[in-house]
Amino acid sequence: QVQLVESGGGLVQPGGSLRLSCAASGMIFSFYVMGWYRQAPGKQRELVASISRGGITNYLDSVKGRFTISRDNAKSTVNLQMNSLRPEDTAVYYCTADVSPQRMATSPNSWGQGTQVTVSS
Repeated sequence: QVQLVESGGGLVQPGGSLRLSCAASGMIFSFYVMGWYRQAPGKQRELVASISRGGITNYLDSVKGRFTISRDNAKSTVNLQMNSLRPEDTAVYYCTADVSPQRMATSPNSWGQGTQVTVSS
């Protein structure tokens, strides 16, 4: 059974940085595409960033140049470094996993419990 546990959320001022981490278990981590989704109140969830088995990354246009996704297959972890944060980045962020890149882009099979990120002065 796949388990994903996020950490690192919190309150940060605009322009600040946060690093989200996700520890995965119950899976052969290197076989999976990993991603970060977010959902703000009253808005649809959106895929913020994903990283393929081979390390190819994709980003939501609004976070390009500010966010960086990375993975450590030896530790079964995926991280999201978020810099130059804006109030519109405020959301619950979810770590996700799927063996299918296509499903990762639409509705990945495995989700963490989520971690709140709030960007406010």
